[in-house]
Amino acid sequence: MANELPFEKPLIELREKINEIRKFGIEKEIDISEEINRLEQRYTDLEEEIFSNLTVSQKILIARHPLRPTTLDYVQHIFDDFIELHGDRTYGDDLAIVGGIAKLNGQPVTIVGHQKGKDTKDNIARNFGMPHPEGFRKGLRLMKQANKFKRPIITFIDTPGAYPGGAAEERGQAEAIAKNLLEMAGFEVPIICIVIGEGGSGGALALGVGNRVLMLENAIYSVSSPEAAASILYKDASKSLLAAESMRITANHIHNFGVADDIIPEPKGGAHKDVKYQAEMIKETILKHLLQLNGLDEFEIKEDRYNKFRKIGSFTVPEEVY
Repeated sequence: MANELPFEKPLIELREKINEIRKFGIEKEIDISEEINRLEQRYTDLEEEIFSNLTVSQKILIARHPLRPTTLDYVQHIFDDFIELHGDRTYGDDLAIVGGIAKLNGQPVTIVGHQKGKDTKDNIARNFGMPHPEGFRKGLRLMKQANKFKRPIITFIDTPGAYPGGAAEERGQAEAIAKNLLEMAGFEVPIICIVIGEGGSGGALALGVGNRVLMLENAIYSVSSPEAAASILYKDASKSLLAAESMRITANHIHNFGVADDIIPEPKGGAHKDVKYQAEMIKETILKHLLQLNGLDEFEIKEDRYNKFRKIGSFTVPEEVY
């Protein structure tokens, strides 16, 4: 119950009431099935009403839910024979990014993704999913290997942003992100990127240059975190929800802008409610897009990726003013 979100309170209260009535009926040996059925239908209707009309702020809470599945959760359910690889061969092994090789329905693939922790200790070790430069360089090393051996690349994006601390800047944070963008743009193998939670700033984009960019239904994707944007735009981080509304960061917004190519449905309440179902939906969508890309040659794959990003955005030319 500690991990339930504020807007889920009516559902929690109704579920408790149903359980109490059911328990009372069993203890007193009374047939109250009709009342239980009525309340269960009311619960279903209320659940549909709440989760079909989520606000931007509510979707942010779901995207950041402490129980939301991570990259390694999905790897466990989607892929076979996963072997995790470590280190950037330059500085160290950043636990905020994980990667390795695996099989997807028998096809060898390379996986790279942000990794948040499961508890406070794990989150500290993984820097809350905020990579240092060595994390991005580890990811790039694995992607280069994939390109060499002609393996498709699957990336999972879930980060508030790249770590902004002094140590990261000293080790070349901006250069590491820029290098990833440059190299990913030129790879000759299919790249599929999935935003599974938060897609924040350059930390997300460093794993986001793909032929296909997919988003989970309650994921968010933005040029900066709502808190950072509020600090810049309004000089007040507490206005993060106002900033989030203005930035249009939900999956529907990003899909309408042409940045995301597909939205992957989530179970009611978010991916953490049914990890196995969510993994099956992600796998199905990956296979659908990979089937399209596997038929392209090396030049066509690069051309497809170029065209994907070239067509993002729109502009209008104002009438000439005399």
